[in-house]
Amino acid sequence: MRGRSDATEITVEKRKLGDSGIAIPPLMFGGNVFGWTVDEAASFKLLDALTEAGFNAIDTADVYSAWAPGHKGGESETVIGNWLKRRGGRDKVVIATKVGMQMGSGDKGLSKAWITRAVDDSLRRLQTDYIDLYQAHRDDEETPLEETLQAFAGLLAQGKVRAIGASNYTAPRLKEALQTSKRLGLPRYESLQPHYNLMERALFEPDLQPLCLAEGLGVIPYYALAAGFLTGKYRSEADLGKSPRGAGAGKYLNERGLRVLAILDEVAARHAATPAQVALAWLIARPGVTAPIASATSVEQLHDLVKSVQLKLDRQDIEAIDRASA
Repeated sequence: MRGRSDATEITVEKRKLGDSGIAIPPLMFGGNVFGWTVDEAASFKLLDALTEAGFNAIDTADVYSAWAPGHKGGESETVIGNWLKRRGGRDKVVIATKVGMQMGSGDKGLSKAWITRAVDDSLRRLQTDYIDLYQAHRDDEETPLEETLQAFAGLLAQGKVRAIGASNYTAPRLKEALQTSKRLGLPRYESLQPHYNLMERALFEPDLQPLCLAEGLGVIPYYALAAGFLTGKYRSEADLGKSPRGAGAGKYLNERGLRVLAILDEVAARHAATPAQVALAWLIARPGVTAPIASATSVEQLHDLVKSVQLKLDRQDIEAIDRASA
């Protein structure tokens, strides 16, 4: 199918998320924008458009968007919860959220005491009695893995959580966590949420990718579009002021970054697609990747992103992109 086909025509395949029993489309929506760069009314429109297009997986975190002035965390979950209450159909969406980053209250980490409190806070904000995928937002080396995994096991036993995952873990620590689960007979992390995109390949491919493949973990990479850089919106220093996220894209404005944008433009032209669609299609085709996470701030952007699942890159495309981004 051509890259610019109407979003409503998309038939969305589902992919297994590890051994969790959960299946999701090959693209997740990043809820970090809700209540931050997108107000509640616009967020509802995005969520409606997402589900109308056949997509149902939404990733958020308790900490979104504690970094914004006047925010303390929980803003994104609150918006999603209000939308769920308004629209209904909780069983038709997959909600992934996270715990562990420092909240406005100063609370953070993966201790049993904090996880037990934080999950109830998330459930209240999301206005639901269960979370599909509950993720350790980042490793907490001050808390024993046994304590964290036992806390998560308790939530699974209580039905508050359907599956658990890890985010921002190194390969050695992820391996140790999986071994700890096996040794103690505890539920294991079924997914990894790594920082992975065309500009950040070294963070995932050398060590984490083979581990996730060997262990059968689902992989849901964040920053799939490198803070918007891979959309092609930021091609010069002057472009960086175009959005609140522009500053994050500045580090990619170098020889390699421009080379990647050039090949994305070339492949996009060949498929009547957009650079963002090509960058996401490349990730969707990577070994072991279940679904990249991408966010949008307008319904038009969202329709552009969801078309990436229909874009099938051939070997020539992938090899050219691999060379340019190496």
